Amino acid sequence: MLIMDEQNRSRPVCRVAASSNQPEQLAITDRISPSRFTLVYDREGYSPDFMVRMRRKNIACLTYKKHPGDPWPEAEFQTQTVTLQNGNTVKMRLAERGVHLSGKLWLREIRKLTKTGHQTSIITTNYFTEREPLAAAMFARWSQENFFGYMRQHYGLDRLIEYSTDKVDETTRVVNPQYRELDGEVRKLLNHLHRKRNAFGALVLEEPIEPAAVSAYELQKAELQEEIAVMEHEVAELKACRKATPKHVTLGDLPPEDRFRRLGSRGKFFIDTIKMIAYRAETAMAGIVREKMSRHDGGRSLLQSIYKSEADIIPDAAAKTLTVRLHHPANRSSAETIRYLCEELNGTMTCYPGTELRLVYQLVS
Repeated sequence: MLIMDEQNRSRPVCRVAASSNQPEQLAITDRISPSRFTLVYDREGYSPDFMVRMRRKNIACLTYKKHPGDPWPEAEFQTQTVTLQNGNTVKMRLAERGVHLSGKLWLREIRKLTKTGHQTSIITTNYFTEREPLAAAMFARWSQENFFGYMRQHYGLDRLIEYSTDKVDETTRVVNPQYRELDGEVRKLLNHLHRKRNAFGALVLEEPIEPAAVSAYELQKAELQEEIAVMEHEVAELKACRKATPKHVTLGDLPPEDRFRRLGSRGKFFIDTIKMIAYRAETAMAGIVREKMSRHDGGRSLLQSIYKSEADIIPDAAAKTLTVRLHHPANRSSAETIRYLCEELNGTMTCYPGTELRLVYQLVS
């Protein structure tokens, strides 16, 4: 789930196309205040009731519409310039209407028309931000996947931090082990039954129609049919038993040997917070180095090489500076980019935490 700040807060944005299937015009007045922030999430979180609850808390939602309905006329779509999260601009054909969702809430519905004619529909309770930033935020939601993939690869996000365990609340609902075992047996037996039925259907008499061949064929068919009947009876019994077994139970209802504890999370939360701060700092620096790079996708790779390289740290108490001298890379273009990064960092006049020493970054010539 992404969080975005609202833009253009001065007035509500309202664009409603005239349509016979809309009960009334979307009524937005100056009495509606801008939301504190906007949640951006996928169809998995689609819920009109959730949007209503968030609206009451002054939080806007932005998500895909689960049932978009009939396509809109192509004449409603206009070509707009949309600035993406990485700063690049693209052309999108967008249209907007007001929609009364489930008779509970008025929303803005924004659709994007692709080159193939497909219309992607998003809805939002953000009444103040222009449609272009909203479209960019929704269609850039893939950055979440990129974030977790990058964090797993370079920051060890899934790494086990501590071996301590915490007690789980006994009122926590968990999958019933008996149900899980019965469900596994049913699935296993059904797979076996399907194979037997396929074998029964594929068994044909290829020999000449003679009494001995016909008798062998009928015997083989009868044996398979008997096995199928027995298995069908077993499946029916297992399904009845599974239906009578509750799928979820509370942890306190489980026998002591089936209860479990969870991994300690306090240390992991602390370390993950540090990792996220480091990632945000790296992202900010990546934006700086991309200003001097011809290939924007190489920004993080250059930063990783800097992190792994050796550096000279020179404190100067008299001048109140802490100089960090980076070794010169072999590539001249990379050197110019690193020098530019050092100049930008030096411009922040940042002191090393806990001291009065100002950080000074230099590239060794």
